[in-house]
Amino acid sequence: MEQRERTEYIFGIRAVIEALKAGKVFDKIMIRRDAGGELLKELTDMLKGTDMFVQRVPNEKLNRITLKNHQGVIGLTSEIEYQQIEEVIQAVYERGETPFIVVLDGVTDVRNFGAIVRSAECAGVHAVVVPIKNSAPANAVAVKTSAGAMLKVPICRSRDLYRTLRYLRDSGLTVYGASEDGTDTIYDAGFNTPMAVVMGAEDVGLSNMVQTSCDQLISIPMMGTIGSLNVSVAAGVILFEAMKKRKEAEL
Repeated sequence: MEQRERTEYIFGIRAVIEALKAGKVFDKIMIRRDAGGELLKELTDMLKGTDMFVQRVPNEKLNRITLKNHQGVIGLTSEIEYQQIEEVIQAVYERGETPFIVVLDGVTDVRNFGAIVRSAECAGVHAVVVPIKNSAPANAVAVKTSAGAMLKVPICRSRDLYRTLRYLRDSGLTVYGASEDGTDTIYDAGFNTPMAVVMGAEDVGLSNMVQTSCDQLISIPMMGTIGSLNVSVAAGVILFEAMKKRKEAEL
């Protein structure tokens, strides 16, 4: 517990406030449900308009993380600085490149997160988009699993994946959703235009809302009896098939 505390968490209202003032990025800030007071108001005012995930939790949850004097506030720090997908897309087009984006819908395992970003960097992906809620944190384990790729590939947070996917489509990207229910395989998909690939949660796949936001649902042909791949392996298969087709089209 002590090593985990030193590397991932900041405890106490004032400590979190000062960390924010110093430019520290948090994946999540947990606040005791009944907490109040002027100092806490200062903290919540600072968090308004940011992309940081704030969660009201029972005191028992905070105590399970630490028995130190947390004052009802614990911040889970991030190892990276998140970027805005709108700025990334604009910059990609300005460079004369063809956007290649990965979107993660509910991938919560940090090792899968890191492995996907590693494959994304190797395949030439311009950015990885994750939801603010229900997503693996960008912690030291994720960065290590990515072999440092998370420090190279822009990671963008979204408050609403539906709106983000609509923005991508409005920006000229074809949105492919990876799904076992896909009627087309990855070998049928063009992949030679501006594009985004959406990977779903490890256990349930794409959410219904996200599925309806995709232009095309694609699947990986399977010859074995198990019928599915780990999400990070599946992402690697899809991304490198896309890279192949994009190189053939010289994108």
